[in-house]
Amino acid sequence: MTPQHPPQHRREEIAITGIGVISPAGHTVADFWHTVSAARSTATALTDPELARHKVRLGCRVTDLPQSADLPAKDARRLDPFAHYAALAALAAHTDAGAPAPEPGRSAVVVGNAVGGRTTSDRESALYTGHGPLRVSPLMPLVTMPNAAAAQIAIRLSWSGPALTIATTCASSADAIGHAALLLQTRRADVAIAGGCEATLTPVTLAAFGNLGAHSQRNDDPARASRPFDTERDGFVMGEGAAFFVLERLADARARRARPHALLAGYGSSADAYHLSNPRPDGAGAVAAMRAALRDAGLTPADIAHVNAHGTATVHNDRAEAAALRTVFGPHGVPVTSTKGAIGHLIGAAGAVELIAALKAMNTRLVPPTANHENTEEGLDLDVVHTAPRPVPAGAALSNSFGFGGHNSTLVVTPL
Repeated sequence: MTPQHPPQHRREEIAITGIGVISPAGHTVADFWHTVSAARSTATALTDPELARHKVRLGCRVTDLPQSADLPAKDARRLDPFAHYAALAALAAHTDAGAPAPEPGRSAVVVGNAVGGRTTSDRESALYTGHGPLRVSPLMPLVTMPNAAAAQIAIRLSWSGPALTIATTCASSADAIGHAALLLQTRRADVAIAGGCEATLTPVTLAAFGNLGAHSQRNDDPARASRPFDTERDGFVMGEGAAFFVLERLADARARRARPHALLAGYGSSADAYHLSNPRPDGAGAVAAMRAALRDAGLTPADIAHVNAHGTATVHNDRAEAAALRTVFGPHGVPVTSTKGAIGHLIGAAGAVELIAALKAMNTRLVPPTANHENTEEGLDLDVVHTAPRPVPAGAALSNSFGFGGHNSTLVVTPL
């Protein structure tokens, strides 16, 4: 008997219909893009008294948060900053998308986050140490749990479908976006809000990364501290914020006359299975993620007009990513930029925030320069965009996110 094979289903095209951002570079997509395009660093000195003895006293902070009618001030005050940023960015994305209202149970919220409510956790730990157990807030477990952001978004929108949290450190939000697309393609949801959030500029976190040697210690010159792929780089600069996207099947978006920004065409992920902090020197895991995303999108390396690199400005990560990019695209094969020179490393939110930059560069055909990059390290063999925006031909954009633990995630967007 001839074996029976399941029917082949047409792959659903996934549209990005809404975008929202809360970032050190601004709280609208326009403001964010203006800052990134100008390669203007947002890193500043952190003057908190408790940081006086720290090795690291700089970062890219979120300031002047906007108000939202859907998040009353009394509710916002009870949130850890990571969930506050997430709610504001997700609500902005929902508005930008025209406020889609899926049927009960047909929505999805997928949030990438690395550590949860670190600000609240540090504060409550200090209260416990200084004043005893009775001073610890009973709300602490609810405020600090990593899924608090996803819960807040679902509550604010009354969305009763899956509300998930993905934690793959610095690849978290890229994985969240990719997973949301899979939920739509397999028709487990009709509309999804996906992205990431992070708020880790706390004394304990900064102390840890300073002692690890992964964070820049240019405390006397914070604006020039984050230098991706540059010969003078000495580590990343921590940032904070959130970015979210509304995703829908393209046919559904068109049926409700939405105006998509782009297509989320491909997603790939892999694990280095190598080391908790260092990537494989040859970038093999990153290669696997990029090639998987290209296959998912039905594209070849020649279809990519530019790459928004993970580009942390740490020695080992930049070298490993450069090796991976050479393997996939060839030496000097595609224009590369890193947003982290301007806004720092947003850890679990990095992939989502950087996807906005990749999408805007694709749609404007102008790749933003890598802030603070002056001289590419010899041997990286990368075409790093710096000094001024670079015009590029029409084509797709690829965005990389690689995390501690060896997590690799790549997203590909294409124009409509």
